[in-house]
Amino acid sequence: MSPVLLHDLLDRAAARAPAAPALSTRDGGTAGHGELAALSERATGWLAARGVGRGDRVVLVGAHGAVTVALVYGCARIGAVFSILHEQTTPRGLAHVLDDAAPRLLVADGAEAAREAGLHGIPVFAGKAAADAVADAPAGRAPDARVLPVDPACFIYTSGSTGTPKAVVSTHAQMVFAVDAIQSVLRYREDDVVFLALPLSFDYGLYQLFLAAHAGAHVRLGSPSDAGPTLLPALRRGGATVLPAVPSMAANLARTLERYGGTAPLRLLTNTGAAMPAGTLAVLRRHLPELRVQLMYGLTECKRAAIMPPDEDLRRPGASGRALPGTELLVVGPDGTPLPPGESGEIVVRGPHVMSGYWRRPELTAARFPLRDGLFPELRTGDRGRLDADGYLYFDGRDDDVYKSRGIRVSALEVEAAAHRVPGVTSAAVLPPAGAGTEAVLFAVTALEPAAVMTALRDELEPYKLPGRCVAVDGLPLNGNGKVDRKALAGLL
Repeated sequence: MSPVLLHDLLDRAAARAPAAPALSTRDGGTAGHGELAALSERATGWLAARGVGRGDRVVLVGAHGAVTVALVYGCARIGAVFSILHEQTTPRGLAHVLDDAAPRLLVADGAEAAREAGLHGIPVFAGKAAADAVADAPAGRAPDARVLPVDPACFIYTSGSTGTPKAVVSTHAQMVFAVDAIQSVLRYREDDVVFLALPLSFDYGLYQLFLAAHAGAHVRLGSPSDAGPTLLPALRRGGATVLPAVPSMAANLARTLERYGGTAPLRLLTNTGAAMPAGTLAVLRRHLPELRVQLMYGLTECKRAAIMPPDEDLRRPGASGRALPGTELLVVGPDGTPLPPGESGEIVVRGPHVMSGYWRRPELTAARFPLRDGLFPELRTGDRGRLDADGYLYFDGRDDDVYKSRGIRVSALEVEAAAHRVPGVTSAAVLPPAGAGTEAVLFAVTALEPAAVMTALRDELEPYKLPGRCVAVDGLPLNGNGKVDRKALAGLL
C-alpha cells in the first residue's frame, strides 16, 4: 500500500530496516531510520508541549541538521505546517515570512532572528537549544492530531513576479504523490548514499529526504561549501552514489576531475533548476564511465513535471523529459488550447502533484492554478516550451521576470526593489541571465560606484539572489509603453 501521509515515508523505512543508516550530519553523527523516526516522535511531543497543533505554522532557519529533519516529520505527525528558510535569510526576509505565515514558533540561531521574533510576538528557540530539548523530550502525539492527506504539510517560499517571496502550500497527499512518482522514475536504492549539498530550503534539496526515506536510502548532509572545489573529496569520503546537482555544482566537479583526475563512486547525477551544459556532462561521463544522468524540469508549484530516462539527453539533446507517471504535460496557445507537437507555447502541468496554491494570495492562485472547464485544476507555469511526438518536453524560456540563480528561483522585481532601497540609487533594472554559464546583471541609475551598490545589496538580499555584477548608467532605456527595454539593456553590455 502506498504511503498517504508524509511521515509514513519515514515510518515504513523504519519498519523495514530500523538500523540501516538514514541521515548523516555535518558533525559526523549518523542516525538509522528507526532512530530518526523515534527522534521525530520526540519532536512531536516537544511541539505539542509548546502549543503547536493542527494547522499551525513552524518556521525553521539555520544550519540544518538532524533536529530540522526530526521537526519536519514531527510537524507532519501533529498536523502542523513546516517552512524551512535558508540559513542566510536576511532580517528583512525573515520579517516578511513572520508577517506572512504568522507561525506558532520559530527555530533559529542569532540575535537578529530573536529580535524579529520578539517584534512579532513569536516564541523563538535557538537551534542548539531546540536540538537538546527535542532529544530529551518524551515521544508523543497530540491527542487531537487527526491528520488527513488533504491537510497542508509544508510552505515553501519562492520568488515570483509579485516581487516578494510567496508561500507555495503543499498538502500531505500532493507531496507524497510527487515523491512516489519521482521515485518510480529515478529509482533510488536501499544501498544508495545521497550526498546533499543543496539547502533544505530549496525544494530540490528538501525532497531528497523524502525520496531517500521512500527507498530506504542514506542521506549525507553537506554544506554549501561542499558544492565547490571540495565536492570531489566529500563524495569520496562519504561513498556517495547519488548527487542531486545544479549546473554550477556539476561544473565544479567536472573541473576538479579534469584538473586532478581520479574517480568517485557516483552512479546517478540528477539536475534541475537550470539547463545543464552538454560540455559539463561530457567531462563527467569521460571521468566517471559508470555514471548515469537524469535531467529534469519542474517548479516548486508541482515539485517535478518531467524527468528524462537515464542518459536520454545523449539521444535527445535539449529535452527535459516526459511527464511523471499519473500526470500530464500540455503546451497551450494564448487561448489555452493545446498545441500540436513541435509548436511552442505555455507549459501547463496537470496531476495530483500540482500544489494547492499560494498562501494568502487568492488572485495570484486563481491566475496560476485555474480550473480547466471550470472543474479540473492545472498549473499555468508561465514557462514556454514544446513537446515532441513522443511527449518529451523542450524548455524554451520564461514569460515572466523570474530566473534561476545557482539553481534557485529569483525574482527580478525583488532584486530591483532591493536596489531601490539603496541610498543613492534612483532607478534600477535587472537583466536576467542570457543562458547557461551567465549571471544576472543589475543596471542602476546612480552616482555610486558599482561595487558600493553591490556591497549595500548584501544587506538586502540573500547571497544566491545577488546579481553577478552591477553597471552604473545615467538612465534606463524605455520602450514605447514606458517600460524598461531589456533588449536595449542587453545592447549596453
